[in-house]
Parts: sequence; structure tokens; C-alpha cells
Amino acid sequence: MADIEQLDAARAMRRAMLGDAYVDSVTSDPEPAAAEFQDYVTSMAWGVWARGGALSPRDRSLLVMAMTAALGRMDEFRLHAGATPRTGVTDEELDELLFQVAAYCGAPAGVSARRALKDVRAAARQDTKEGA
Repeated sequence: MADIEQLDAARAMRRAMLGDAYVDSVTSDPEPAAAEFQDYVTSMAWGVWARGGALSPRDRSLLVMAMTAALGRMDEFRLHAGATPRTGVTDEELDELLFQVAAYCGAPAGVSARRALKDVRAAARQDTKEGA
């Protein structure tokens, strides 16, 4: 696959998993360096999602959340936890994931991720109430 085709596939996967509103918000900066940075991030991070292989988007989502929680990257953890309706990860799977994080990465990582998940779920409930 040509580089531009790979980037287009990565862009499409990013939009499918995170939604148009989020992607539009982070790619709207007109500065050339910002656009180049977004293409780089999209190519590297989302290119691996779009490459196919044995892992489903659901599996990749679980892995990304485990890794971001383990690394203490709570902004990214929140982003991906909020995308679970699009990735196919269930609430029960995400709850179980946090036990794994706490056991293998330490209680502080698990506790931080649990707090972040609580915030994500509260925001989702609020959005549902406002949309009703």
C-alpha cells in the first residue's frame, strides 16, 4: 500500500474509533507543523490499527487502554475509554481491565485509571441526559 493510502486508512480508522468531532477538533489547527504532527501521530498510532492482522479493533482498544493506564497517560486513557461504544469494548471488560492494570502495573496506576473511568462514565451519563 502506498504511503498516502496508508495514511488515508489510518485517518479513517481514527475517525471510526474516536469520532469525527474529536478528530476535527485536533486536526483543525492551520499551522503547518501542527498538521504535520497530526499526520505523524495518525500514521504511527492509527496506522497500526488499520494494518489488519490478528487483532480486532476491540482488542486493540483494550491494549491501548491498558498501556495508557500503565504509563499514567490519563488523557489518552480517558479518550479511549470514552470511545468504547465505537470500539466494542464493554463496561464489564473495561472494569476487568483495571484489575489487570492494578495487579501488573501497581495500585497507583489502577486507582488513577479507575478515577478517570469514573469521570468518563459520569460525562457519558450527562451527555445522555442532555440528549434526551
